[in-house]
Amino acid sequence: MDVELKMLVASALLGVAQAFPQLVAVTWYGGIGVAVGNRDDVPELPPWAGRATRAHQNFLANLLPFTALVLVVHQTGLSNEDTAWGAALFFWSRLAYALIYIAGVPYLRTIAFVASLFGMLDIALVLVSSWSGTTP
Repeated sequence: MDVELKMLVASALLGVAQAFPQLVAVTWYGGIGVAVGNRDDVPELPPWAGRATRAHQNFLANLLPFTALVLVVHQTGLSNEDTAWGAALFFWSRLAYALIYIAGVPYLRTIAFVASLFGMLDIALVLVSSWSGTTP
């Protein structure tokens, strides 16, 4: 399996894992009844729970373009060191982003986010350069 596909699977699992901090907060502060209910009356949660939710939402918004890029690279056979590096950069940056955001560290969070964008850009550049028949 290509590195890019492995990073896509790891990213999907990261997305699943990112749902848990908010669930833990709701259960801890609201009780099991609130956690398994419709969450119409969720008590005020600590700031880290809100950050966890926003980190997860941001991740989901970025997972779709990453998935498209990885699948196109794989399908077209354009996988190379650059695309593998870009996929790994995306995954590790997104993991760092989630941890840093939940911890409440603003500037490092932005650096991790931008790094994940560079990972996707690296993959995209390989794809776009193939349009002219040349590879980077």
